[in-house]
Order: sequence, then structure tokens, then C-alpha cells
Amino acid sequence: MFRNILAKLNVYLVMKNDHECRAALRMIRATIEEHCPPGVLMSEEQVNGHYGPTLLDEAEALSVAIVATVERLSFDSTKPPAPSIKS
Repeated sequence: MFRNILAKLNVYLVMKNDHECRAALRMIRATIEEHCPPGVLMSEEQVNGHYGPTLLDEAEALSVAIVATVERLSFDSTKPPAPSIKS
């Protein structure tokens, strides 16, 4: 599923200029860094070493971070609710 998203993003990246794509990926990265749990997203330097330096490599790292966040949130939601102080 995420490979399909990345493939569509790759087509979009070819169609748009590099500057706009980098700006979009920076915006997504900033949002993940602000709202997702710490540690789900590699630093840009780590992404370059692990995946590579291309825009698609950055997009793949962002996708991995989103999946990791969803998995953590799904796991967290299986905890039983806290007992009510009213009972």
C-alpha cells in the first residue's frame, strides 16, 4: 500500500519542480516531528545514510514514521480505560 503511495509521489515529484517537492516534504517532516511520538522519524542525516539522499528516500522515511505512529497509537488504544473516580 505505501509503495503505491510512494510511486504516486514519485510521479508527482517528476511533474513538479524540485524546490516545491522539498518544501512539501519539509512541511510533512515538521508536522511529524511536532505531533508524532519521539523516535518515530529518523533525522535527515540518518535518512540519507539508511535510505539515501533523494526526495523519494525522504518520502519513504516519512511514510515509515507515519506507520510507526499509527502502530503505537493502535497499541496504546488497547489499554483498558483508567478507572473512574466516580465509581
